[in-house]
Amino acid sequence: MASALKNLSSYDATTVPSAKGMRFAIVVSKWNTEITEALYEGAKETFLKFGASEADIVRRNVPGSFELTLGAQLMAERKEFDAVICIGVVIQGETKHFDFICDAVAKGITDLNIKYNLPVIFGVLTPNTIQQALDRAGGVHGNKGDEAAITAIKMAALKNELEA
Repeated sequence: MASALKNLSSYDATTVPSAKGMRFAIVVSKWNTEITEALYEGAKETFLKFGASEADIVRRNVPGSFELTLGAQLMAERKEFDAVICIGVVIQGETKHFDFICDAVAKGITDLNIKYNLPVIFGVLTPNTIQQALDRAGGVHGNKGDEAAITAIKMAALKNELEA
């Protein structure tokens, strides 16, 4: 896996724009709660670190990763956010369920970016094991939630800059 050689929480803070005045939606899958809660906390703390206010971070929960796309669409339709993050985890099992869910969520999130001209960020872990997920949710490889928040800030800033 690519993150085996990288810490997901490592970034050059000087390249991250201010998030002050930006509004963010975070849609969180309740499946594998221990992992998704850690990812959410990582994203939230990163937004706060870069100047977003607590009031400008809106969280909504969905049952599982498959439902992230609709949850993100419902948030995008409100037209009050600079970016939406989808947080979930799909762990490889013994069946093709993993492939179908991962493909559907990735395509759904990609389609929302285009449909709403809004950064909708893929903060979904797709590991082979629970340990690999834990390693990427605040463990030895950092926190994918941090990375998702940094991406959301950068993409929102880019969109705002180009629309100015």
